[in-house]
Amino acid sequence: MEITFPVIDFSKLNGEERGATMETIKDACENWGFFELMNHGISHELMDTVERMTKKHYGKCLEPRFKEMVASKGLESVQSEIKDLDWESTFFLRHLPESNISEIPDLEEDYRKVMKEFAVELEKLAEKILDLLCENLGLEQGYLKKIFYGSKGPTFGTKVSNYPLCPKPDLIKGLRAHTDAGGIILLFQDDKVSGLQLLKDDQWIDVPPMKHSIVINLGDQLEVITNGKYKSIMHRVIAQTDGTRMSIASFYNPGSDAVIYPAPALLEKEAEKSQVYPKFVFEDYMKLYAGLKFQAKEPRFEAMKTMESTVNLGPIATV
Repeated sequence: MEITFPVIDFSKLNGEERGATMETIKDACENWGFFELMNHGISHELMDTVERMTKKHYGKCLEPRFKEMVASKGLESVQSEIKDLDWESTFFLRHLPESNISEIPDLEEDYRKVMKEFAVELEKLAEKILDLLCENLGLEQGYLKKIFYGSKGPTFGTKVSNYPLCPKPDLIKGLRAHTDAGGIILLFQDDKVSGLQLLKDDQWIDVPPMKHSIVINLGDQLEVITNGKYKSIMHRVIAQTDGTRMSIASFYNPGSDAVIYPAPALLEKEAEKSQVYPKFVFEDYMKLYAGLKFQAKEPRFEAMKTMESTVNLGPIATV
């Protein structure tokens, strides 16, 4: 049986196909942890500008540095698998709680402006999706946003990556397999060069590159809040021999002091299923994740359980 990756036409939420579209989103969250959005409301012109400027910036500023790194480590002539390095060139932008875009070196002013504009659109889309997840889960509207809020609002940032043409893709991964630690991830990826794969039923499945799509995937925090109803999924990037792949991944995460725990409303609904997941402060989870990113998530959850007694669960912050 051929497995079809879930692609969702977001515009259908406004018409008579809303019910069926919500069902597709529900199925994707429960069985895939990933889905791809078309007609999501972000201007194609803006996306084209972001892509053009990102590729220009890479070619001008980052590609020479990447080539220097490859030469200095002798990576083009490796004979055995490299397990502690990724074949990627990246930089990070922080948007919330405070932007650092003005501090990133070598970015042209027009590029800074465009990335700020893109981040505003992605933030709106992330919050729309969180509300749709609430609706599908039977949680009160705005519940996930409140949980993410903490005392200072959510954390939101973007990892801008390029995965250059690789002479030894069988020996070096573009990005090693992992689940994402945070909340909801919105990916604008290259529509010509593929490479992103997710693990489903013990098989690596390609996430199809589609023009002007936004790929959504769920992070570990949503698995905890839904008590395992939704899952964060292992994924990786395979380096390619046919070109450089652009990847702009934006992470809408809980605030650093947000307390994360399974939603009581879901536990009440599934009375026969006890609370499986821990309660913790998001920042504590991120400290643990930093050293264990490329390992299974289950031991991370177990480690957080041992810290539960130190968490003081106060009232949920409201926006």
